[in-house]
Amino acid sequence: MDLGSIDIWYWVILLLIALIFGIVGFLIGKSKGNAREVEAMAEELKLENSQLQTQLDSCQQQLNEQSMQISQGHFDFDSQAAASIFGRTVRQDDLQIVEGIGPKIEGLFHNYNIKTWKALSKTSVSKCIEVLQSGGEKYRVHDPASWPMQAKMCYEGKWKELYRWQVEHKHGKL
Repeated sequence: MDLGSIDIWYWVILLLIALIFGIVGFLIGKSKGNAREVEAMAEELKLENSQLQTQLDSCQQQLNEQSMQISQGHFDFDSQAAASIFGRTVRQDDLQIVEGIGPKIEGLFHNYNIKTWKALSKTSVSKCIEVLQSGGEKYRVHDPASWPMQAKMCYEGKWKELYRWQVEHKHGKL
């Protein structure tokens, strides 16, 4: 080996080491830049998380209030909401809003002291059939299977659901 070839290897090794350290330095610098971006993103996510937590707390409070209403069995009747869905005036506890109940059938239910949506919603289908049979042969063609369910939707103020159900199930049949 002569001394000239050692000089070349010295410079080649020196250049390779410099190149390696340059690449490592670049990668370290780049990762620090990414760390700043990650920190900024983490702060944004923390802010978004706190906003979502506030919304969740609000929804949870509303849910608790509605649960209390349900457990107490109290619902406020909103005639405007009902009228906007059905396109006509709806009176509270008007059994005729239930698909299949007309004025005469409503009268039969009133004879059995079933005068409210709540009362009808808690009435069994067999009791509804008994009420219909009390009116005579001409009322036996009616199918009251869905009446308690529809009355419950009325009582709970679920007007959109009731209207959608009545449209999907022509003549109130299940």
